[in-house]
Amino acid sequence: MPAQFLLNLFIAFLWMVLQDEDELKITTFFSGFLVGIGIIFLMHRFFGTQFYLRRLISIIKLFFIFISELAASSVLISKQILSPKLKIKPGIFTYKTKLRGDWEITTLAMLLTLTPGSVVMEVNPEGDMFYIHAMDLEKSKADVLRSIGKFEKAIMEVTR
Repeated sequence: MPAQFLLNLFIAFLWMVLQDEDELKITTFFSGFLVGIGIIFLMHRFFGTQFYLRRLISIIKLFFIFISELAASSVLISKQILSPKLKIKPGIFTYKTKLRGDWEITTLAMLLTLTPGSVVMEVNPEGDMFYIHAMDLEKSKADVLRSIGKFEKAIMEVTR
């Protein structure tokens, strides 16, 4: 991945030098960078790794998934809190994850903890079981499980 990015910078610099302009312009460098992206995309299979911008796109996708889940759960929690009578039944449930590795497990735990209505209380020593506290177990467990599925898929796209 770093080799592809460095090659792209080299192509952009070479493009800028070969344009034969009186002064160096950032727009020329940027157009050379775009040309470099196209060249590297066409030749990325020769590097033996995936195209380096694919990971960046996956990170942006994970960010937008988190923002949408955050907004949806915030609205749900706000409705529950603002109702005249609190009719919630908090509880703890377990979830067995498909993620492996410290980075993936930590990312999923942090994303779930930052989403209102659920808190990751503990991860077992093997790292494959989460103990999650939900604010309203009956109503929000399905939503939390749906969020976990989206987060897991997006995290695997970023890391694998």
